[in-house]
Amino acid sequence: MGSGTSPMGSTGGGNANAGKEKKGQAETGGSVLEEAQKCCGCRFPLLVALLQLLLGIAVAAVAFLMVAISSSLLPRETPHWAGIIMIVVSLLGFVLFCITRMPDERATTQFIVKLMYFFLCTMGMVISAVVIAFQCYHYALTKSYSCKEMGENCLCTLDPEDPIARTFIYSGVTDCSAIVSTLPMYYLLQMVLNLAQAIVCLVGAFLVWKHRYQVFFAGLQTGSPSTQNWQKV
Repeated sequence: MGSGTSPMGSTGGGNANAGKEKKGQAETGGSVLEEAQKCCGCRFPLLVALLQLLLGIAVAAVAFLMVAISSSLLPRETPHWAGIIMIVVSLLGFVLFCITRMPDERATTQFIVKLMYFFLCTMGMVISAVVIAFQCYHYALTKSYSCKEMGENCLCTLDPEDPIARTFIYSGVTDCSAIVSTLPMYYLLQMVLNLAQAIVCLVGAFLVWKHRYQVFFAGLQTGSPSTQNWQKV
């Protein structure tokens, strides 16, 4: 009788072990959920939003440098608007990063912000493509210029031998080398930056789509009362 084991003690030990197992399962499920929200070591969409912010600032800065060459440049030649729009997209990405995520995505705010971010990323791709097209056209145009200085203006023509050839007047330019050499360099730089913007926006839109439709949760695991223990399928 002295060496018998108490049934109540055995039951208590089993409950304790079961509690530890459930806790371990919950921690494992939480770590899986956390990993699903990461991209390249950063929580989604922090890395994409940061790249969008840097590219937007770079595009706007180069555009304002182009305006400093001549005030006659058209808005389509100086796409600062594309950089400003990209900055707005990146700020929305930071907001999406700060929102607390719900596994079943029942949060209305989260859904609306995700939808807006997806829409703006798609619009950013279209805008970047339009900017690239304009910059390619103006780059080819300026490489064919023949310019001469006229007071504080620079008069450029496509064919100096043709008296009725189309002419382009750039005001506030005292040195035409800024038009025939510096301006094409800025056009080329804008093409590269906007191509990078389009790629980053494509990645951002894809990650939102993947996070919504390819990484989802089927419900609670069998026998687990924890609301944090979700299965990915």
